[in-house]
Amino acid sequence: MPQDSVTITDHRTGNTIESPVSYGTYPNNGASTPSLALRELKMGDDDFGMLGYDPAFMNTASCKSSITFIDGEKGVLRYRGYPIEQLAENSNFLETAFLLMHGELPTGTEYQVWVDEVTNHTLLHENIKHLIDAFWHDAHPMGMLTATVAAMSTFYPDSKNVTDADSRHLQIIRLLAKLPTIAAFAYRRTLGRPYAHPNNRLSYAGNFMNMLFKTVELQYEPDPVLEKALDVLFVLHADHEQNCSTTAVRCSGSALTDPYCAIAAGCGALYGPLHGGANEAVLRMLTEIEKVENIPAFIETVKGGERRLMGFGHRVYKNYDPRAQIIKQTADRVFEVTGRNSLTDIALELERVALEDDYFVSRKLYPNVDFYSGLIYQAMGFPTDFFPVLFAIGRTAGWLAQWQELLTDPEQRISRPRQIYTGSKERDYVPMDARS
Repeated sequence: MPQDSVTITDHRTGNTIESPVSYGTYPNNGASTPSLALRELKMGDDDFGMLGYDPAFMNTASCKSSITFIDGEKGVLRYRGYPIEQLAENSNFLETAFLLMHGELPTGTEYQVWVDEVTNHTLLHENIKHLIDAFWHDAHPMGMLTATVAAMSTFYPDSKNVTDADSRHLQIIRLLAKLPTIAAFAYRRTLGRPYAHPNNRLSYAGNFMNMLFKTVELQYEPDPVLEKALDVLFVLHADHEQNCSTTAVRCSGSALTDPYCAIAAGCGALYGPLHGGANEAVLRMLTEIEKVENIPAFIETVKGGERRLMGFGHRVYKNYDPRAQIIKQTADRVFEVTGRNSLTDIALELERVALEDDYFVSRKLYPNVDFYSGLIYQAMGFPTDFFPVLFAIGRTAGWLAQWQELLTDPEQRISRPRQIYTGSKERDYVPMDARS
């Protein structure tokens, strides 16, 4: 028997199949065998064959990817092999976006060309601004972002040519450049303020802050600590393997959908409270606790199953989320500028208590990226309904890298999962007057 294979015996029939085993870069991080091999297990010639049943894709690999590596047991996150800790400290969002897109860090010349391309595409078509104007003043900014990104496909019909590498590159540049502009305009629309146009002498994060917060000053100058913090958050959110929104982008892109509609699909998934709204839930929890003295009682309600400890635990990480450690350090620097509020003290004490309690440690419930990110956003003056928009700006880099990888993978086809039908068997139509 070959060493790298698995043998499966169907005890219904006694038939046995042998299926090859393949590995990724790290063999101990999970081996795989083709699910289609199960189709050979049949009860008879008219039997479709065995299916793998995996709700929520808990143990299904839908693709091979070279973009992001996660070791949840060890708390490791790497983009293209580079540890997230090194990128957060030494890189910036645009350089990280280049890395995700091209697989390597840019040279000085490549970086400058990349930055110039993005910078020169930050302006929006005037009709896109009219589209944003059409939203009601209290429309959710994430809904505005999602709809506007999808509508951009009608402004750039060349984006339909997804098999052309040059066209793909242009759309990638456009999306990276224009998404912060759309987000900032949506923010100001909810406040009733006139739009502040891009200032291309500023950094990516600095320009975004300019479009958000500029009032009557001739030149907006972002606070360097807050500018760096926002850039770090973009880096930390840039990609995270095959999560809900990335899977939505890949599934949509597999139909050769243009990138604007594919990214809008990702925005729609991120809109959900279980994905992009998790840090908002943390703030609600901290507000509910109200003061540090109430933490012990709150912890007991969590242990009793009455409440959830938001911002702790992760589907993938069974150790401390490496992004959470970076965000905590970033938060300390932000609070030195903005000051700390009572929620910060509650969060610090809640983390301390939880990490010393065997109930949470034994269940591998450690702080994740959402535990402190909402506190930073709140300290910088963002309303909670804008949190998923900030998430989307950073994640767009990963979505685009995954979309491009999908299109260049010869093994990929249009996504179409199977189902196990549990409905009624065949039955005859009954006229309405004969129905009981």
